[in-house]
Amino acid sequence: MNGLGEPRGPDFRSGTLPGHQQGPPPQTPVADGRVAAAPRGRLLVTAALVAALTGGAAGVAGARLIEGSEPAPAALPRVPAAQPPGQGQGQGRTPAQGLSATAAQVLPSVVSVETRRGSGSGFVIDGSGHVLTNAHVVGRGSTATVVLNDGRRLGATVVGEDEDEDLAVLRVGDASGLTPARLGRSSELAVGDQVLAIGSPLGLSGTVTAGIVSALDREVGLGGSSRRTAVQTDASINPGNSGGPLVNARGEVVGVNTAIATSRGGGNIGIGFAIPIDRAAPIAESIIRN
Repeated sequence: MNGLGEPRGPDFRSGTLPGHQQGPPPQTPVADGRVAAAPRGRLLVTAALVAALTGGAAGVAGARLIEGSEPAPAALPRVPAAQPPGQGQGQGRTPAQGLSATAAQVLPSVVSVETRRGSGSGFVIDGSGHVLTNAHVVGRGSTATVVLNDGRRLGATVVGEDEDEDLAVLRVGDASGLTPARLGRSSELAVGDQVLAIGSPLGLSGTVTAGIVSALDREVGLGGSSRRTAVQTDASINPGNSGGPLVNARGEVVGVNTAIATSRGGGNIGIGFAIPIDRAAPIAESIIRN
């Protein structure tokens, strides 16, 4: 795929597990990063974290596990509490059919975001034409092009951004025909929950990948110098997925896909990160209000 760029990340020093002997050196150089897993010890991950932006070179730091709480949910439209098993979306369906229904429900809300810096993803969050994406997708630009799921290309302005949280809000001039996504609650996620990542990896709009929640409250370095907690998933996230939604099995957005751990060769290795929607939604609302 020519012209789409290649993700790059910072180099990290190698290390070993505490109490273990170091194994033989690798045959080829790799980029090493650290991920602290549990209080019993730290796990070495031979990877670098890079922002999942097609054509960009924004790097983010390694990740480790912390404990912390999330801000209160936003006043943006939110879904009610989870329904009991067997009720609502997917009732009477096999798991595969349920995922198909979930993808069909969310896809109309997902957009591709094109800027001079590169391209990424986003999703509609209200009926006024506001689109949530990553700050590193829009950079410091003031305009962008939003490509809808049906192929329509619409001009958009950057309402505002929070670089420390790596979030930005766009507004499409013509909001007619837009379908807002349903926002869920990341606080209700549990490790092992099934999730979908939807976006435009490598410019392939409307791509849907499936996985599970691998970890909660994983600390990563986002746009600024500070570190933030994120939802870790093994759903395939690649350059171009930045800003797209991570959704649960009910089709509710529970995170904003923003970064991946990758080997020097680039590409997904099953470790992706999403900004929890419980933190992203209030920031989006604040950007819109101010």
